[in-house]
Amino acid sequence: MSEGSTDSRGGKPMRRSSLRPIIARNLRTVVARSYVRIVGANRETSWLLGDTVLPLLTVSAFVMVYRSFNAPEAFVGYVVLGGVMSAYWLAMLWSMAMQLYWEKEMGNLELYTMAPMSMMSILAGMVIGGLFMTSVRAVAILIAGTLIFGVEYTFEQPLLAAGVFAITLVALYGLGLMFSSIFFLVGRRGWHIMSLLEEPVFFASGFYFPVKTLGQVAPFIASFIPITLGLDAMRQLAFSGQEDMGFLPPGVEFLILIGLAVVFVVIAKFLLSYMERTGAKTGKLLQRWQ
Repeated sequence: MSEGSTDSRGGKPMRRSSLRPIIARNLRTVVARSYVRIVGANRETSWLLGDTVLPLLTVSAFVMVYRSFNAPEAFVGYVVLGGVMSAYWLAMLWSMAMQLYWEKEMGNLELYTMAPMSMMSILAGMVIGGLFMTSVRAVAILIAGTLIFGVEYTFEQPLLAAGVFAITLVALYGLGLMFSSIFFLVGRRGWHIMSLLEEPVFFASGFYFPVKTLGQVAPFIASFIPITLGLDAMRQLAFSGQEDMGFLPPGVEFLILIGLAVVFVVIAKFLLSYMERTGAKTGKLLQRWQ
């Protein structure tokens, strides 16, 4: 920001030096909010047991079905990767999409709106902390599933696979940030929307089977859910010789995921700003959206 630029709220000149405490404050907010979730994960070890053992039962059921039909062994790996990514999808729904609503119910949202930091930094800290918690469970599922069922991976393009995984998480949590504002606006109906979304997304995104088997139209519609393209690309990159089971080439899916990530984050920022502006004008941010 140049020397002569002004603050949009007060109309006063804002220098570069005045941005440093603002940036530092928001960074401390990210660290503080992520720290709470990371520590909370260590204190509730029973959650780790429930979030790893129970998903493994679903994975085991699909593995047995594939092996009973003598399906290619790569399909076993498809199921394991699907079980890993299901942890991120559920975390996005239950830990991010309903976050603002839960904060309002606990009485924290009022403090957040009065605090001198961006709501995006608060939610970013929750994303990082939630990502740590979910990754612990996802890695446990991956290791257990790989050892139990003897899955062998052949990563010929490891950098692309890592990029696909990373941008899938960015797009997925961008979707979660967007949903957090939407579910806050609709109130308790968000619970019903979440319950409605769980199983259809498991099916449409091909968590336990190649999404290409649904045809051409269904995977195209499901591609608006980032985990559909991310999972499909990672399967193609993790198991060589199975490219014909992919919906689109991994490189194309990677580019689409980048676009989805940008769109979801921009929309999430717009919705949060709209919600805060409406609350500032009406003074009913905490009561209006009951």
